[in-house]
Amino acid sequence: HVQLVESGGGSVQAGGSLRLSCANAGRTSVYYRVAWFRQGLGKDREAVAAMAGGARATNCGNFVSGRFTISLDSAKNTVYLQMNSLKPEDTGMYYCAAELSGYCFSMDPDEYSYWGQGTQVTVS
Repeated sequence: HVQLVESGGGSVQAGGSLRLSCANAGRTSVYYRVAWFRQGLGKDREAVAAMAGGARATNCGNFVSGRFTISLDSAKNTVYLQMNSLKPEDTGMYYCAAELSGYCFSMDPDEYSYWGQGTQVTVS
């Protein structure tokens, strides 16, 4: 149904910004949940941002932080992650994830069925 492809990663200095994109190269689908996960070397994946994408998304709220912002263009099947004030500890492989069912956001990777291949972010 879905083939997620991340882009926008790279190497930046501390304090810089990046905007990651996650496009759908597969069949256009309705996302009920979307999220971004980070995996450092030798570490498990952990959620950095998540939001709902279904019809009741406005009633669910988002998982937010002061530096990272997730957004979803449902019509384009594209997920974004705006990353500001980057720190060296933000370094890792960033993956986008989507689910075509459910309600509200989730930070549990087991609740996502589709994953991208990842894009590397390095902060020095």
